[in-house]
Amino acid sequence: MDKKTQAYICSGCGIGAGVDCEALAKVATGMKFPCKTHEALCSKAGREMIEADIAAGANTLVIGACSFRVMQDEFDFGDDKIVVRANLREQCVWCQGEDADAEYVQELAADNIRMACTKAQKEELPEPYKLENITKDILVMGGGVAGLTAAREAAKAGYSVTLIEKAAALGGKATGWRKQFPTKAPWTDLENPTIATLVKEVEADSNITVKTETEVARIGGAPGAFKVTLKPAGTTSEWDAPAKVTVDQQDLIAKGQMEDPNVGKQVYTAENPEALNFGAVVLATGWTPADVSAYEHLGHGKLKNVVTNAEFEKLAKTGKVPAKVAFVQSPGGAEDDADFPFCNSVTSMVALKQARYVREDNANGIAYILYQHMRTPGNMEMFYKGAQNEDGIMLTKAQVTQVEEAGGGLRVIAKNTLLNEDLELDVDMVVLAAGMVPTTKHENSINLAYRQGPAFLDLDLFDGYADSHFICFPYETRRTGIYTCGGVRKAQTMEETIDDATGAALKAIQCMESADRGVAVHPRSGDPTYPEFFFQRCTQCKRCTEECPFGALDDDEKGTPKPNPTRCRRCGTCMGACPERIIGFKNYNVDMIGSMIKSIEVPDDDEDKLRILALVCENDAYPCLDMAGMRHQKISNLVRVVPVRCLGSVNMVWIKDALSSGMDGAILLGCRYGDDYQCHFVKGSEIANRRMENIGETLSTLGLEPERCAVRQVAISDYDSVAAVINEFVEEIKGLGPNPFKGY
Repeated sequence: MDKKTQAYICSGCGIGAGVDCEALAKVATGMKFPCKTHEALCSKAGREMIEADIAAGANTLVIGACSFRVMQDEFDFGDDKIVVRANLREQCVWCQGEDADAEYVQELAADNIRMACTKAQKEELPEPYKLENITKDILVMGGGVAGLTAAREAAKAGYSVTLIEKAAALGGKATGWRKQFPTKAPWTDLENPTIATLVKEVEADSNITVKTETEVARIGGAPGAFKVTLKPAGTTSEWDAPAKVTVDQQDLIAKGQMEDPNVGKQVYTAENPEALNFGAVVLATGWTPADVSAYEHLGHGKLKNVVTNAEFEKLAKTGKVPAKVAFVQSPGGAEDDADFPFCNSVTSMVALKQARYVREDNANGIAYILYQHMRTPGNMEMFYKGAQNEDGIMLTKAQVTQVEEAGGGLRVIAKNTLLNEDLELDVDMVVLAAGMVPTTKHENSINLAYRQGPAFLDLDLFDGYADSHFICFPYETRRTGIYTCGGVRKAQTMEETIDDATGAALKAIQCMESADRGVAVHPRSGDPTYPEFFFQRCTQCKRCTEECPFGALDDDEKGTPKPNPTRCRRCGTCMGACPERIIGFKNYNVDMIGSMIKSIEVPDDDEDKLRILALVCENDAYPCLDMAGMRHQKISNLVRVVPVRCLGSVNMVWIKDALSSGMDGAILLGCRYGDDYQCHFVKGSEIANRRMENIGETLSTLGLEPERCAVRQVAISDYDSVAAVINEFVEEIKGLGPNPFKGY
């Protein structure tokens, strides 16, 4: 691209009152960016001025105004233009306070302009990665409510779907339900199951191919080009030895010009295996009842009429239920949070539903519901109240300490009840509220041909549920293009499952269409960039393949990375991991950010003018800083903020270069990690923290205090405290004094 540069400084929104805009224009001009000022660049007149320059040939623009997170439409001039925003409002003028030193604020604004101009100089227009032969068929795994709904909704949208189910018939567990929860007002009456109607709709849809008694043997490939091998349910298989791949073939595979001969390769003991192509996968393999036999005092597996809720539903479907039944919702621990494994709101509502069966089948039937927690969210609160008001259904909080045989029946002994007295209940049957364990907890139902392994169980905090960023990106997994719904994602009712499966189907469609356009699907939705590798300098250290949170990189037997661009989430973790700095994006790379940092002016003759680098994650921390600025929270004007895609993309050379050039400290602001992780890219913040610990050791060998580098966790909602986090670090640096390398 032959760049013709132009810069603009906005004086509106208080910017002109806080800084000298004409002086900033001279800074941009000194960076070879002719510069104009305007009182409101986002106005019609301001945009017309910019469009006139574009018509005259300008194609690389720097706009010094508000944050790049706002006014995005106003400053969108087409995909063939480079536009870089310098944040002079939220993170310069608005966050300084009325008593701020004008000289210091001006220096902050000038550095923001320098960094923006440097970024624009280094940036190149991205070229989307497009598959030559993309597939837009969808594979749905599981023939229960979730799988049937996902298949139906995707087919309605005009996409071809293959639905596989390992059982002989569709419907899943719902075919064994006697009744289902209410789905309409007054939310008190049980309804007849609708699963048969859903099955008929799917079987009659010409866009859906149904394969029963079938399982997935292996899934390889990437969005738009998944290679899926199916096998008859219950059969076993053996893997081929890895095929030899030459160096030239490795390059072709990396560029997408040759299929990886090892992906999906298998030899089967069963006859006629199928290998099919799909664009996306919806995993809807459901759940299984939790094992409650470990609670010996409750008698499951030893006493005849102690059953689980799933077993009781089968009984209710096929015959009359006993007249006196105790529904035990908790194993009886003294702790308030004592529950059966994977217990949830659904198991609470199932107890209420099954208590109704007792009343329906027996004129004088009595159902006792003994719970530690009763969870009935939303409209199901009316269902709960309806059960409360029904004669013959008794609910009380209680600890069940023993179930024993008594006179041909069973006796339930409980204490610490709401009645403030112990209970002994003689009943015909005891029903234990076994939780809903996702199949991904104990079954390798997905069989991924990914470097990370064939299953999802690589993050302990999910407790077996298919891994994802549950809050921000529902349905996604860490394998781009594979989406979950129903019981493998969370415990949910039939109505919730239908909504969930619809969402997963839409995400699968969005993923395929994004792959067709060559852009990311999430979380950087629409991003046309992808990591490019300079393989001639690759040392096969494997750090990029090992640290990628999404399995976007495979590797050969030598350790050379083999990219799968449509799997990539564009986080840049591979870029931050590479010690040779051979990985980068057209508009985000090690040289670009490093050059931006070097463009910051570091005074070497004034101990009061310290310079502190802040590398800030653009997902949570950067918007948090913006909101702090909007609230006029005062942030030290000694700090220079550089937004990064993810802390995982931070290459430690940036920290080393910053300190060796005389900057006095460096702080990384990113998402929370650990059990309460909030990182959009799952591991980025945690990886960055580990890298910073290592660089602290390096600084010690150079005679610099490790305390000059820090990582802080910031949630997007911490806008009232983020200023204090930064300012506290600044005070720590002031205590250490200027960088001894300053001036060298």
